[in-house]
Amino acid sequence: MTIEWRYTVERDLGVLSVAGYLGPEAVRRFSGAIGWVVARGAGPVIVDLTELRGWSAEGRLAITEAARRLAAAGRGLELAAIPADGSLVPDGDCPEIPVHSDLTAAFSAHARHSSDPEEGQQAWRTDGWPT
Repeated sequence: MTIEWRYTVERDLGVLSVAGYLGPEAVRRFSGAIGWVVARGAGPVIVDLTELRGWSAEGRLAITEAARRLAAAGRGLELAAIPADGSLVPDGDCPEIPVHSDLTAAFSAHARHSSDPEEGQQAWRTDGWPT
């Protein structure tokens, strides 16, 4: 089982939405998505886990590694809607990872109020991303 992802850039904020199960088989694909994110956009990245069915220990480690990669590129990583089956406990050398209850709360933390959520938006996704 793997994941599907969609990355959206709006002004100075990126949103990486992930669907599926972030287990050992999906870590490489998630890391590839993070590489895509690092190469595009600017500013903080919210990883939206609303459609994630769960994650393994390897999946949680992939999240903390993503936070390190983004920090090295001068960008922060935040989480929205983490799975109920686990918490994220990064080790001491990991950058801070803010956690929001859902994507709306994450947007509120960035004071994003747009009348048209797709205005000025760029998006990329895997072929299997649900429409």
